[in-house]
Amino acid sequence: MKRQDGALLSSIEIDRTGKRAIGVQLYMVLREIILSGGLRAGERIPASRTLAREVGVSRTTVIDAVDKLVAEGMLVSRVGAGTFVSDILEQQHPGADEQRPPDPQTSKPRLSHAIDHSFASYAPRSWLPHRARAFVTALPALDAFPIAQWSRFSARHFRGDRAEIMGYGQPQGHQGLRNAIASHLNAARGIKCSPEQIFITCGAQHAFSLAGRVLLNPGDKVWYENPGATGARNALIAAGAELVPVSVDAEGINIAEARRLAPHFRLAFVTPSHQQPLGHVMSLARRLELLEAANDAQALIIEDDYDGEFHYGVSHRPPLKSIDTQGRVIYVGTFSKTLFPSLRLGFMLVPEHLTPSFDTLFASWISTPPTAVQATVADFMDEGQFAAHIRLMRRLYKTRYDALMQAGQDHLPDTIRLQETTSGFHTTALLDDRVDEIALMAQAAAAGLTIAPISRYSLSDTAEKRLVLGFGSTSPPDIENGVSALMKLPALTP
Repeated sequence: MKRQDGALLSSIEIDRTGKRAIGVQLYMVLREIILSGGLRAGERIPASRTLAREVGVSRTTVIDAVDKLVAEGMLVSRVGAGTFVSDILEQQHPGADEQRPPDPQTSKPRLSHAIDHSFASYAPRSWLPHRARAFVTALPALDAFPIAQWSRFSARHFRGDRAEIMGYGQPQGHQGLRNAIASHLNAARGIKCSPEQIFITCGAQHAFSLAGRVLLNPGDKVWYENPGATGARNALIAAGAELVPVSVDAEGINIAEARRLAPHFRLAFVTPSHQQPLGHVMSLARRLELLEAANDAQALIIEDDYDGEFHYGVSHRPPLKSIDTQGRVIYVGTFSKTLFPSLRLGFMLVPEHLTPSFDTLFASWISTPPTAVQATVADFMDEGQFAAHIRLMRRLYKTRYDALMQAGQDHLPDTIRLQETTSGFHTTALLDDRVDEIALMAQAAAAGLTIAPISRYSLSDTAEKRLVLGFGSTSPPDIENGVSALMKLPALTP
C-alpha cells in the first residue's frame, strides 16, 4: 500500500554519494518512519517490487531492509497477505489526545547528589584542542612525532602473541611498561621507585579521579592552586572534595595562606615543575614548606608533572617526589604531552604504604588502556626512542618559544606583555586592565586564533588579567602569523 498521497514513498531519500550503504540507509529511514508513527500498527507496507521501483533501488536491497525490521519485531510478515507494522508498537505511540508536553520536573534525570553538585562546579573542558593553530595549549608537536618508528613497534606486537595483546591484561598495567617507567624516573627524573609502586591509568585525569576515590571523603578540604589545572579540578570535585583556592606567586603555591585557610587539609594538588597555567617553577624552600605542612596535617600531595620533561633553562629542579622522604607525594605523569594525547595513557607513582590499597582497587574493577598500546610504549622507551624524542622536543620547543617571544617583542602592543618561561610549551601574557577579555576572545576566534583567559583556570578571582598562549604545536612561521593577527585585534587597542 502506497498511501493515496504518496507521502511514505516520497519521503524516502537515498544519498548515493555518502559512505553509508544504500541498504542501511533504506533500513534506517523505514525504521524511523515506523518509530515516529508515520506507519500505524497493523498497516501494510508496500510490496517489495513497488518500493524498489519508487525508491530507485534493487528489490534485493528492499528485501534485506525489510527482513532486518522483521527480525527486530517492528514488522510482521504474513504469508499470502504481505508485511505489516507490528501491533506491539501500538502501545508505544499514544493517541493525539494523550500526548502532552513533558513536565520539566518529572522528566529531569535523577542524579546522585555528588554528581549533581559537581556539574555546577566543573571547569569548562570543551575548548581542549584537536588541531594545531596559534595559540592552542596542551597540544604537543604532532608534526615532529616519529610515526615511522612508532608504527614499527606497534606492528611488532600485533604480529605477536594474541593472548598477550588481546586478553584483559594485567590489572595494574603491563609489567613491561611499569618497568620502563620506573627505570626512566630513576635515571632521568631522580625519583627512586620500584615498578610495584606504578599503576597505569587512562590518562592523568583518570589518575586524579582514582586518587580522589581512595583518599577523600565528601567535604574533605584540598589545597588547590589558583589559578590551576582544570582536569584535576573536575576529577577532585567529582570525588566530593571541597577545593580551597590558594594563590600562586613566583615561588609556587602560597603555603602560609593555605595553612590559614585550611590547616586541617586532606590533600594538596600542585604542579611544581611548571605551574599550570602561570608557568612558575616552585622554589626549593616552598617545596620543603609544603612537605612539612603535609606531615603536620598527616595529608598527602598530588604532584602533576604534566610537561616537566620539557625544560630548557640553565638549570631545572627535579620533581617534588624526588625529595619526599616521608611518603607524602603521589606523582602523576602522562604520555599525552610527551607522545600524543589520543593514547589516553598515564601513570601514577604511589608511596609504598599506599601500594596495597591501590593494588586492591585496580585488581577489583579498574581497566587499564589496551595492552598493545602499553607494550608499544614500553618498547619505545626500552629501545631509547622515548629519550631521543624528549631531547628533540626540548630543542624544538625552545625554538618555537624563542619565535613567540621575538614576534611578541617586535609586534605586540603595550597592552599585552608576554612572560618568560623555562619549560613546557605554553606561557602567559599580562593584559592591560582596559582590555575586554570577552571581546578579545571573540575577535581572536574570528581571526582563527585560540586564546584562553586566566579566568578559565581560576576557582576565584585573580589579581591580574592574563592570557594563556601555547606555542608547542605550531611552527615558527605560523607563530609569526598568529602574532601578526593578534596585534590587529581591536580589543588590544582600547
